[in-house]
Amino acid sequence: MTFDSSAQNRTVVFVSKATPGDDEFVLWLAPKLEAAGYHVFADILTLEAGGRWRKAITDALQQRAVKMLLCCSDETLACEGVQEEIGIASDLVKELGDPTFIIPLRLNPYRKIFGIGELQYVDFVRGWSAGLAKLLDALKRQKVVQANPQSTIKPDWELLRRRGAIPLKREPERLTSNWLRMAQAPDLIRHFEPTGAVDRDAVARACKALPYPAEPVGNGFLSFGVLDEINAEFVGVGRFRVGDEVPLLDFIETGSKSLNVKSQDASNLLQSMLRQAWNRMCRDCGLLEYEYSNSVGFHASKDQVKVGQKVPWGRQGDRRSSMLRNVARGHVWQYGVSATPAFWPFPHFKLKSRVLFASPLGDDADRPIEDTKKQHRLRRSVCKGWRNKQWHGRLLAFLELLCGDSAYIDLALGASNIVRIEAAPILFTSPVSTVLPDQLGEDDEEDDDSTLGRPEPEDEP
Repeated sequence: MTFDSSAQNRTVVFVSKATPGDDEFVLWLAPKLEAAGYHVFADILTLEAGGRWRKAITDALQQRAVKMLLCCSDETLACEGVQEEIGIASDLVKELGDPTFIIPLRLNPYRKIFGIGELQYVDFVRGWSAGLAKLLDALKRQKVVQANPQSTIKPDWELLRRRGAIPLKREPERLTSNWLRMAQAPDLIRHFEPTGAVDRDAVARACKALPYPAEPVGNGFLSFGVLDEINAEFVGVGRFRVGDEVPLLDFIETGSKSLNVKSQDASNLLQSMLRQAWNRMCRDCGLLEYEYSNSVGFHASKDQVKVGQKVPWGRQGDRRSSMLRNVARGHVWQYGVSATPAFWPFPHFKLKSRVLFASPLGDDADRPIEDTKKQHRLRRSVCKGWRNKQWHGRLLAFLELLCGDSAYIDLALGASNIVRIEAAPILFTSPVSTVLPDQLGEDDEEDDDSTLGRPEPEDEP
């Protein structure tokens, strides 16, 4: 049964949030809800300085709210004020007979808590725009009254957003991304199927053991290999034949009807295969591998770069250099990246910068610190002093470590197939630039002080 909010004298969409952690999100969300015709209450704008703010919030929620949008992250849900609002809203669920009165907005993965644990959230983790579309659809399906049909946006939202914002210059600025374009890939992807009975578990194990990426699908597997090399590798599992060949671009866009693979599943399979190829290349280069919570990172290792060594980069104009391993706060930091393949708006790899810490051992580093909380604290204290140019330099130095004098990074997909990635990140041009000060000159070599910044003291465990 859908609760008919028009039967109640309630017109306000109430946003429950933490201050200041959720302010940026609410300043983005609220005017878009107003543009859709909803009245929004959020304490960041609605409350007057010096007013009885807790009473105003309680009255708005108890007397005027038609829905409560609950910003959800572990930090927000731990706030005492937010917990009080959840308690009031839980009473209103029963009073109004509206089981969907509380709509959780998932801003970050969060642990379930009493009162909202079983509620279906609207996901904003994958993108705010996608989350907004789902939220507006939910409000429409639940027949929430659009109390402002003229879709008027309060100007105060923009004024508040601009307050303290970084001023812009009407000058274009060239920006270096963390995207590497895929310049070359095989035309076809093949599905190999067994010529007789095989053990599917054995096929899956053999796929993992292959020197090239493969993914089990149906009673066979996907690979970029050719038949002879596949049968040579699977000699202990069975014999296989080519069951289907699909143009790679078609597989990305539409999947495969014959294999019963939808486009999203096809994209996921290809991402996994390309990630396997990247990881194998990094291992072959001797990089230091580290398992993070949601991906694998590969870091400059002692076999490639000494602690404190500057790695040159830049093929045009003057050569520059950046450090990939050094000592800070009594620990050795080691720069690295995690790579994620993507196909929109064009095929590319996204690189995420990583910094891994270890205790010193002689002139080099011991094994990485196992305490993840300490790793996190060290990143926050050491790396917060690094400027954009230093992150940029480390990325380019790391890429030059991978490709040497070549302009490309080749990932093996089979004995005779590769995916070729441009080693230079894609450049974008912004129509505006900021007036942020930049102390590091274009031609300056980084030294230890500028590399490490001035970290705040850290409380050791």
